[in-house]
Amino acid sequence: MSTVLDEPQLQLLRQRVRGDVLAPGDATYDAARQVYNAMIDRRPAALARCRTVGDVIAAVGFARETGLDVAIRGGGHNGAGLGTVDSGLVIDLGEMNGVRIDPERRLATVEAGALLGDLDHAAHAFGLATPAGIISTTGVAGLTLGGGHGYLSRKYGMTIDNLVSADVVLADGSFVTADEDRHEDLFWALRGGGGNFGVVTSFTLRLHPVSTIVGGPMLWSLDDAGAVLRWYREFQPAVSDDVYGFFAFLTVPPAPPFPEDLHRKRMCGIVWCCTCSEREAEELAFAPARKVARPALDGVQPMPYPMLQSAFDALYPRGDQWYWRGDFVRDVPDEAVTRHLEFAEQLPSLQSTMHLYPVDGAVQRVGSDATAFSYRDATWSQVIVGVDHDPASASILRDWTVAYWEALHPFNERGGYVNFLMDEGQDRVRATYRGNYDRLARVKAVYDPGNLFHVNQNIHPGA
Repeated sequence: MSTVLDEPQLQLLRQRVRGDVLAPGDATYDAARQVYNAMIDRRPAALARCRTVGDVIAAVGFARETGLDVAIRGGGHNGAGLGTVDSGLVIDLGEMNGVRIDPERRLATVEAGALLGDLDHAAHAFGLATPAGIISTTGVAGLTLGGGHGYLSRKYGMTIDNLVSADVVLADGSFVTADEDRHEDLFWALRGGGGNFGVVTSFTLRLHPVSTIVGGPMLWSLDDAGAVLRWYREFQPAVSDDVYGFFAFLTVPPAPPFPEDLHRKRMCGIVWCCTCSEREAEELAFAPARKVARPALDGVQPMPYPMLQSAFDALYPRGDQWYWRGDFVRDVPDEAVTRHLEFAEQLPSLQSTMHLYPVDGAVQRVGSDATAFSYRDATWSQVIVGVDHDPASASILRDWTVAYWEALHPFNERGGYVNFLMDEGQDRVRATYRGNYDRLARVKAVYDPGNLFHVNQNIHPGA
């Protein structure tokens, strides 16, 4: 199919959508088609920059009538580039980014174009927060629909565990609200099933009393990394839910607040987020960590929660080259530690990294079939990320990431966090949903029998 819609078709779409409709040749088209990951370079036939639910309904109808492939973009942060599509229609929700807080009921109603920073800022004014990611430029919609884990997950669960309701435009153009009492099957599927079932235009999320946390990074020399990782694998699952720390391999950025003698050094670290008192955090986590080996950098301190959420934004700006692979992890045996250390010595760029995010605690106290997200028995969600500014490094980033993932995958679960999947085939999608896949396929057959929404980690309609 051509990347160009004819003029009458474009005019029809522009008549129906009140937001801007951009096509090849328009002055702002090239800027608008770019997504967070600069490895992704796709040329849609048109982008509909929706302002209202009415715009979304019109855009979905246009895609259905014309047979165009349709991609849904919230924050545009998806590593695999699933917020855009060649020769199709991008329904861009970025201008629908309002957040409304109900402090008495501790609820946030968040439009689908909002970023985590928008939600964090609005909720923090009331001393509230919800579990959602570690980088504030991430889109709320994509993160939530994939499950959503972050600094508060051991204490308060996944983002989907705090989803109260969702407003959805379906493939036939109808509009529904899904919650525990209405369209319960759809509500179940939205909690981890990605963008397969419709265009979610807003989310209502439960909030929790979180304002100041105690956290930040501790960094150790790679010489100490084996001891730290072996300690961490035993410590984190056993400690109070108030203590969250993700383990990382990294290269220290050559900029403040990092001391010059650490600049560009490869190191390991734990980034802490504790929702208890400073004294309790010291006793429960920080003092035991310091006993394993002396940190080369000890940056833990009380801070506003949004400060920690946005701490890595500058390190990972929009427009870098990205390639990542993810797995769920139950245990980290000694042989896996050895393989981790080998690849940590080979970090291919300043921004490349490996993170182990805890997904135990409150996450595990939800049944594996209670939501579409199935890996309630995992201990960590692992992501291996190759990142750099330079397009010439793309193949190096990809090769390192894939080799690292292949070396560790035999120790891990078959599936990974859906938001960390690249284009890895249908077997990986099935492995990610395990026993929930067939039920998801049946829900898909009810709400999107023609698979209009297939530019995603796709679940095929099934009986």
